[in-house]
Amino acid sequence: MYKIWLGFVLVFSVVISAQEVLPSWNEGSVKKDIVSYVTGVIEKKGENFIPPEDRIAVFDNDGTLWSEQPAYFQFFFAMDRVKMLAPQHPEWRYTEPFKSVLANDINGVLKSGKKGLLQIVGATHAGMNAEQFGEIVKQWLKTAKHPTKHRRYTELVFQPMMELIRYLQENDFKVFIVSGGGIDFMRAFIPEIYGVPSERIIGSTGKVHFKDGQIIKDAKINFIDDKETKPVAIYYQIGKRPVAAFGNSDGDLEMLQYTDANRKYNTLKLYVHHTDAKREWAYDRRSDIGRFDKGLDYARRYHWEIADMKKDWKVIYPFELTK
Repeated sequence: MYKIWLGFVLVFSVVISAQEVLPSWNEGSVKKDIVSYVTGVIEKKGENFIPPEDRIAVFDNDGTLWSEQPAYFQFFFAMDRVKMLAPQHPEWRYTEPFKSVLANDINGVLKSGKKGLLQIVGATHAGMNAEQFGEIVKQWLKTAKHPTKHRRYTELVFQPMMELIRYLQENDFKVFIVSGGGIDFMRAFIPEIYGVPSERIIGSTGKVHFKDGQIIKDAKINFIDDKETKPVAIYYQIGKRPVAAFGNSDGDLEMLQYTDANRKYNTLKLYVHHTDAKREWAYDRRSDIGRFDKGLDYARRYHWEIADMKKDWKVIYPFELTK
């Protein structure tokens, strides 16, 4: 009788443990494949075992770990900075792209193209030391709200992906953020919100220089971390090929391909597909932000994981858990 009872307890414990893994993910093939992959990686005697020192997982940020519509959140930060600095620059009222920013005309800003966006970045991200910039970002995130969701931007992180990061970390994966977003912008919130330390954040960078003990931010672009440059940044800054990669757009395709080309270990490649127009946004092939076209075809052709927001996620945002 004791053996029967003990067996029941063990089975019951296993069931409970399985349910506790990725609780905001619906039961289905994607969740099952993620858990199966991690289980295989940590099984020392299994054929898919990966030593902890080689368990490298890379995540895109915009659209993968938090929302990115109707524009990247760092863009909204820059627009707010323009408005705050406008009294010091009366000429901006008549000069594009600043004129469009002050009129809340996002389309007008985007029409200014790369040159206009670089002007905005130069005016709002430079002329201060790195610590000052980080503090400005932190203060902005405490109060600024999304224009349509009316939530603070840090409330618009994806609960299922936060659980996935923690799940991997609990199983001795080293998690890195590899994003096209500005590295100094991301360093201001990712360690606290995602639990990923600053030294594991890889992003686009601006030129800087050293003066009087400080790193001073300049108004010039140094490196754009997107598409084919993501594997280059991983190579230079991590020095190991990832075994797991997560993205949501064509800009992440090369990073996932680089991971897929790992011939030493079994790999996991996953795309987040924005399919839920009611709870978030639905977009892919025709979107100017986070276009998912070539990557979608490639993922389907080579049977990579595609997490369908509408089908695979019980909730999208953490605040939904309290409803």
